[in-house]
Amino acid sequence: MLSKAIKMEVEPEKIIEAVRNMKKSERDSFLEDLLAASSPEYLKSIRDARDDYSARRVKSHEEVFGR
Repeated sequence: MLSKAIKMEVEPEKIIEAVRNMKKSERDSFLEDLLAASSPEYLKSIRDARDDYSARRVKSHEEVFGR
């Protein structure tokens, strides 16, 4: 199968500038996607948290902090 990816060099400063110019919600989403794409541990932590929630192995803020 032929790859349809286009490879190009982008200076880190250009990426940083583009991220800084994003709206906060876009930036948060982008950074979360970047973290997920580069960190198997992060993806595992999300799966584990969802499993804990489904199995009701969670506590409310009030249960933990008493407020």
